[in-house]
Amino acid sequence: MLKALGSEIVEFYLNGWPVLDVPSPDLSARRIAYFSMEIALSPALPTYSGGLGMLAGDTLRSAADTAAPMIAVSLVYRRGYFRQHLDSVGQQTESELPWSPETTLPSAHQVVTIAMQGREVSVCAWRFDVVGIAGHVIPVFLLDTDLEGNDLYDRRLTDHLYGGDTYYRLCQETVLGLGGVALLQALGVKPEVYHMNEGHAALLGIGLLEERLGGAPLEQATEEDVAAIAQRCVFTTHTPVPAGHDQFGIDQMYTVLGAERGTAIERFGCLHNALLNMTYLALRFSRYVNGVAMQHGKVSQQMFPDYHVHAITNGVHAATWLSLPIQALLDAEIPEWRHDNQYFRSIYGVEPAKIANCHEQSKQRLLAEVTRRSGQQFNPKMLTLGFARRVATYKRASLLFHDPDRLAKIAKKIGGLQIFFAGKAHPADAAGKGLIRDVFASAASLKASDIHILYLENYDWELARLLTQGVDVWLNTPRRPYEASGTSGMKAALNGVPSLSVLDGWWIEGCAEDVTGWAIDDADSEDDEAASLYDKLENKIAPLYAQPNAWARMQQHCIGGMGTFFNTHRMLEQYFTHAYFPQMTLEEAAPLAVDLLAGEKFEGESRILFTAGPAAGAAPGKPTPNPSIQGVEVCAVTPTSATVSWKTGTPTHSGVIYQEENAPRNLTPNAADADSEPSFRLENLKPGTLYHLTLWSNTDTQVVSSTLSVTTPGK
Repeated sequence: MLKALGSEIVEFYLNGWPVLDVPSPDLSARRIAYFSMEIALSPALPTYSGGLGMLAGDTLRSAADTAAPMIAVSLVYRRGYFRQHLDSVGQQTESELPWSPETTLPSAHQVVTIAMQGREVSVCAWRFDVVGIAGHVIPVFLLDTDLEGNDLYDRRLTDHLYGGDTYYRLCQETVLGLGGVALLQALGVKPEVYHMNEGHAALLGIGLLEERLGGAPLEQATEEDVAAIAQRCVFTTHTPVPAGHDQFGIDQMYTVLGAERGTAIERFGCLHNALLNMTYLALRFSRYVNGVAMQHGKVSQQMFPDYHVHAITNGVHAATWLSLPIQALLDAEIPEWRHDNQYFRSIYGVEPAKIANCHEQSKQRLLAEVTRRSGQQFNPKMLTLGFARRVATYKRASLLFHDPDRLAKIAKKIGGLQIFFAGKAHPADAAGKGLIRDVFASAASLKASDIHILYLENYDWELARLLTQGVDVWLNTPRRPYEASGTSGMKAALNGVPSLSVLDGWWIEGCAEDVTGWAIDDADSEDDEAASLYDKLENKIAPLYAQPNAWARMQQHCIGGMGTFFNTHRMLEQYFTHAYFPQMTLEEAAPLAVDLLAGEKFEGESRILFTAGPAAGAAPGKPTPNPSIQGVEVCAVTPTSATVSWKTGTPTHSGVIYQEENAPRNLTPNAADADSEPSFRLENLKPGTLYHLTLWSNTDTQVVSSTLSVTTPGK
């Protein structure tokens, strides 16, 4: 039963949460298909594990904001990644995160069949709509093999993200690559570009080759055919760590893919070291390959010398990661930031004290949540460091404790130090789990000092937001050159939080010493690296933190100096102009991401946003009439106001969501009484300004909406 919840439901939908009865947007003009093994779509959906999924989600959020003609494919993961549990000594255990797509997402209404493991496997899909600031939708299709008629083993293939053994993983990647191509064919989507976000989706090259041959055997495929497929594919590699490049035995390849596909993969030179290496398969079937930071591009070029490796530095979706106080400040001072992140540079026209005040609110919010979770109290005035990321040995979470005596002396000298850690180790990573226990042990050994250390359990989207928004300094200590990019420091920087980091990945491009943060000096030994870390902490960071005005100025530099570049709006534009459509000029390619589907507004059309079951106790056989939006009228338009009214056909609760072009939304108050002819007066509008309006009406069982645009006359 929906009751009078229309505005909340509409706002819920517009902020990216899917509802079951929203019709699919037009897919015919989608020119780029984005494939990723994991995508962070919503804090409530366990379809991601860490940085790769977050980057994918931020990419699609920017695509939605800029009306890019994209579509995305991933797997549904009915049992998620995992929930982390830590005992008193840091021993990690895991539990599943089950959820039901049937009660959460609309169906794609398509079932396709792929051949694998010597049998047919049926694959369906669920749709998640990523909705941009102006209402543009990027549909994400989550593939699912849990269908009646499938073998029991096959039904479990889309249960666990990064779960199971190598055989399970190859089967999953077969579903992603081959099943994803088959689904897009069934949906009538004909992308010009397929973007593989990591090598997990590399088998889509084989799927496209089969499509090109039109049912003819793969043995008839030629080098010309492979080259034609490569012209349609872009591949982004995300890690220089060998374990990050999936590889499978030839016996597994033939068992899962069959003799015809296995032979073709061998014939076209896609094996590496006598193994099916998904990175090399992706390289073979791509015309454009890139790393995710300038340094990572160079490292990847050394790893794959037979291929030309470019570099497009990662970014983050600003509106997802900025704290609410910072967003409110920017909306008041620089409202253009929401559609053009270059405007972050204008933060230099904002008083640093206002930025510091926003961060103080975020820090208070972080500490309140930490207290709620742990029962421990923390000092909002004390210098607070944050270290949070996937736990792997090369990330060296324990480097900070290399010399605990010196760290304790520094803490005493500067008046105390607070440190928050967070991060999950893969369930099969014994060494990573050991690192968590090491941090717990170090925290216990320093308990009597002036250092307060807490390892926060179950690092996820929401905790990442709290930490990157609320700590004072972001710490990152990877072993060079294994940090491909790293995006958590970017999220911190957008919130005015400087980094103390090893010069690797993105930080080589982002670090301006004493301006946006500090570099841990390059060294050949951990002794020297730790010494540099301690020197910067004691002699640069702590003294500056003790000067509030100077610290606020650094916070300003972090936003203004890094926000303009380390964002996914800029990153996506570079993909359009360098990877997707390199044959076009900048003027031709960049507007494509903004204007191609600008007409896809469902304007003047009554659209069902949400349908619920009948209200409890409703009389059988007497369903509530469904509302509609008809006869919309906009009248009495002045430079600063307008009246909008419509007819619904049945008593409803109604309201209007209206927003200036690329600015925050405003909500009219809910209509107090049910009405079949709602009317609203919009006040305090700006003269000569375009406004987008979303009209909504709801009964007990359904919410509908319609959109239109109004331009107020000039003064």
